[in-house]
Amino acid sequence: MLTSYRGTTAAVGATVNDRGVNFCVYAPKATQVCLSLFDKSGHSEVNKLKMFRHEGGYWSLFIEGLENQSLYGFRADGPYDPEKGLLFNKNKLLLDPYGNDFFGEFTWSERHFCHLPVGKLSLSDNAIDMPKSRVTQVEKYQGKRPNIPWSKTVIYECHVKGATIRHPNIAAAHRGKFLGIAAAEFIEHLKQLGITAIELLPVHAFITEQFLTTKGLQNYWGYNTLSFFTPHKEYLVNDDIREFPTMVKALHDANIEVIIDVVFNHTAEGGIDGPTLSLKGLDNLGYYRTLANKQNVYINDTGCGNTLNISNPASLKLVLDSLRYWVEYMGVDGFRFDLATILARESTGFNASHTFLQALAQDPVLSKVKLIAEPWDIGPGGYQVGQFPSPWREWNDKFRDTVRRFWRGDFGVLPELAMRIHGSSDLFEHNYRGPLNSINFITSHDGFTLYDWTAYKQKHNEANGEGNRDGHSENFSMNCGVEGFSSDPEVMDKRLTMQKNALLTLILSKGVPMICSGSEMAHSQNGNNNAYCQDNCTNWLAWKNHQQHHALNFFIQDLLAIRKQFSAFSHAFYVHDSDSRYAVNWFDEHGETLSPQQWQEPTRQWLSYTISDQQLGQSLLLIFNASNQDLQMSLPPSAFSKHWHLAISTVTHQLTKKLSEHIQVPAKTAWIFTSIQEDNKHG
Repeated sequence: MLTSYRGTTAAVGATVNDRGVNFCVYAPKATQVCLSLFDKSGHSEVNKLKMFRHEGGYWSLFIEGLENQSLYGFRADGPYDPEKGLLFNKNKLLLDPYGNDFFGEFTWSERHFCHLPVGKLSLSDNAIDMPKSRVTQVEKYQGKRPNIPWSKTVIYECHVKGATIRHPNIAAAHRGKFLGIAAAEFIEHLKQLGITAIELLPVHAFITEQFLTTKGLQNYWGYNTLSFFTPHKEYLVNDDIREFPTMVKALHDANIEVIIDVVFNHTAEGGIDGPTLSLKGLDNLGYYRTLANKQNVYINDTGCGNTLNISNPASLKLVLDSLRYWVEYMGVDGFRFDLATILARESTGFNASHTFLQALAQDPVLSKVKLIAEPWDIGPGGYQVGQFPSPWREWNDKFRDTVRRFWRGDFGVLPELAMRIHGSSDLFEHNYRGPLNSINFITSHDGFTLYDWTAYKQKHNEANGEGNRDGHSENFSMNCGVEGFSSDPEVMDKRLTMQKNALLTLILSKGVPMICSGSEMAHSQNGNNNAYCQDNCTNWLAWKNHQQHHALNFFIQDLLAIRKQFSAFSHAFYVHDSDSRYAVNWFDEHGETLSPQQWQEPTRQWLSYTISDQQLGQSLLLIFNASNQDLQMSLPPSAFSKHWHLAISTVTHQLTKKLSEHIQVPAKTAWIFTSIQEDNKHG
């Protein structure tokens, strides 16, 4: 017989001590909350105990002698009126919002729904179809963190499963798992490339939406969170959540940081017609944003059915506590916030001084980690690129689109291209931030792969089952003469060159570069630019032995070596005319300073410029020719050596290493030259 009594609200969730387990949950409008205990199979509910109410809307219960790994859930009773947004229902087993582990699988069933009038379905118990929260005690992370500064950060965005599921040299049981990411073979690949941080697509436990399961598809990306504290179970080998910090430690030991993509803008509970799984049944009107005059209608600024209400103190606490847990216990080094505008939304819109942003800035733990915003959502005024405060970094889609348009051959792009490759001062300088606040990328998980950007003018998303209506229609892409796969050597060569052009522009621009996994091996999604539901070879990287020796793999390595050598890319501030150390100079094809009139010529599709560090005696000359014509170029004087030296280009044939004053730059190619003071060449 278990002994239970009033517990404490000192910590929300299940807390283990030497006497038993304390349970605490927030449900301010509930009339009664019960703790349901289950047997080890999770099939039988062996006890249902009433919890004690505390001030502030919390409920607690301490159970003496209860063991670690015990299975449980909550049931909240109270007013049930879907029209008023009240969804209390004691027949619905609810996951602990603070639970760091659970047992069993989620199964779609009508028993989860609470939006229907009181009747058979609303009164049905859903426990049989719900995973059970599991009491799991974990220790704080003890590994040594790399603490790599932003000035040296190179991000590799990848999916836990897709990165290694087809890797032939990783143990079969570990492929597609956290332990697959921890494998020496995968880590060595990252090290050889020059990666310093891995950014993982969502690792919080998630479920597949019902509209996908009915079509035989799965949510692959993971932006449909079920639990903010639990690692996704499919990525575990032995259903042991400690495998996640094991992965983190292996990466840390290789001096690679771990950033995780987090989804705090919505949950898997969807809109009013979605399932009641956790937050809905505890405090629906508190955790979610609804219309003030129609509380059964969820504000849907996410496009996913609901929007988390971060302005609510309990929601804010939940998010902050989750973030701290993943830093202190799971060992992560930073976060990329999906649809981050949501997190700073108030009833009047985005607020750069939102409590959430202030809380992060002052938090002794979270203020020290890397914070990256996806600075947009689909709500009113949702596009907020450049508006987040220091020390936030932001995904810069303007960089992506501008570079794509330039290399595609669009006219009138030159002035904006210059702005983007030098850190987008128009976006970040106004609130005292610098070029390193821009996360530059050409491709990410969302959209075309780098290869597909060169192989498809149109999206081809038919496999998603939406009649090719989903996904962006404008991708600023090209097909190099053939839509889709081609074995024509000329087409293949053009595509390879264009991929190199994009990578060179990305890596040798001011800002923090992010490389999407698969770019180094020309991975294709067959033209699908919204492959969120393709848990198959569309997304899984093809790790053939020759792929690890792909030309793009070595090309990225060489580019990152150049980036590391030249100090201008680690400089945290924008270069202005008054700068005594750094200089940026722009040239025309005659080696003369580019005039204001030339900047505005809409048909000018080439750019030549130098970035110099007077103190270290080093200079880079970059030449981009996006036109369809070869370009006769006169080089500007070499600043620190007798001649310019060719460092790298995107063509298959090479010029001599030492160059004369005049060269021919082939169409659709990029060239990098160096001038280094003799005594600094090995510095």
